[in-house]
Amino acid sequence: MQELLLLAVQNQSSDIHLMVGSAPIFRNVGKLEVYNPAGVMDNEKVKTLVLSLMNEAQKEMYLKNLELDFSVSIPGKARFRANAYYQKGTPSISLRYIPDKIPSIDELGLPQLCHNVTKLKQGFVLVTGPTGSGKSSTFAAIIDEINQTRSEHIITIEDPVEYLHENKRSFVSQRELETDTRSWDNALKSILRQDPNIVYIGEMRDAETMQAAMTTAETGHLVFATLHTNSAAQTVERIVDSFPESQQQQIVLQLSMVLEAVLSQRLIPTKTGKRAVATEILIVTPAVRNTIREGKTFQIDNIIQTSGNIGMRLIEQSLAELVNKGVVDRQVAMEYAIRPSILDKLIGNT
Repeated sequence: MQELLLLAVQNQSSDIHLMVGSAPIFRNVGKLEVYNPAGVMDNEKVKTLVLSLMNEAQKEMYLKNLELDFSVSIPGKARFRANAYYQKGTPSISLRYIPDKIPSIDELGLPQLCHNVTKLKQGFVLVTGPTGSGKSSTFAAIIDEINQTRSEHIITIEDPVEYLHENKRSFVSQRELETDTRSWDNALKSILRQDPNIVYIGEMRDAETMQAAMTTAETGHLVFATLHTNSAAQTVERIVDSFPESQQQQIVLQLSMVLEAVLSQRLIPTKTGKRAVATEILIVTPAVRNTIREGKTFQIDNIIQTSGNIGMRLIEQSLAELVNKGVVDRQVAMEYAIRPSILDKLIGNT
C-alpha cells in the first residue's frame, strides 16, 4: 500500500482506486489509468490493503457501517483523503491525493477574488463545483493567506481533515468528523462557543448545515463553505430549494444579507497534458442582493455577464480566455461549458 501511495505522489496522480477484479487504478490529469504491473487483485488482497490503512477503531467502524471516510498520511510527503466502501459485497477504496505543501492562490492560478475574500471580516463565501474540481485546494490557499496576514482564530470542520495548517499569525483549530466531533450538527451548534473569527465548513450536505453556516455569518463571522453545484445561480437555487417551502422566504432574506461571493470552478485538461482552472465569479452587489430577495435567480447570469468591470464573469468567459490563449482546445472547452452557445460566441468573436 505504501508503494502505491508513493507512486501517486511521484506521478502527481489525483486519485487511487482499489477494487476486486482489477489492478490498481490511478487518475492522472483527469484520466483513469490501470496500473498493470501490480496485477489483478482478489478479495483478500484488497481487504488487506484497505485495512492496513486503518487503526483498530476505524476497522471496527468500517466493518460495521460498510463505508468510512478517513485520512492517511505519509509524513513529510503527502496526505490522502480516503473513502473505504463495499461494492458487490467486496471491499474497495478511493484515495484523493492532498499535497503536503499548501499551494498559494497565485500558484493555483485563481482569480483576484480569492485575495479579496481573505480581507473580509464577515459574510458567507462559497466555492462550488463537482467532485475533483479543486475546491479544497482553493480554500486551503485562502485560509493559508489569512493565516499569514491576519491574527484570527480559524476553525475548520472537515470529513476528513485534508490540508494541515500550522499556526502562523493566526491559530487554526481543525476538527475532523468522528475523531474530534460526533456530527456536523454538534460541531456547528457548539462552534460559536469556541470564539472563532473565521469558520470553514468542508461541505454543506443538508439544510441544517446551510442554516448553521448562514446564522454563523449573520452573527459577525466570516464563513467559508463548499457546495456541489455548477454555477453561481444554481448555487443560490440549491440553497433555497434545500428548505421546506414554508421556510424559503426567510432563507432567501438571510442569504441575500450574508452572501458575499460565489466562485464556481472546474479543472480543464490543457493541450500540454496538465490542467488549468476555469472560474465563474459572482460578487454580491446591492443589485445581486435584491435579485436574490425577489427570487429572480434567473437574472444572476445576466448580472454576471454585464459586470466584468468589477471582476464578475461567467465560466464561459474564463473558458474562452483559455482557448484564445492557446491553453485549452476549443472542443474540450465546449465539453465543460454550461452555456455552450455563449462560449461559441465568445470564441467566435475574438
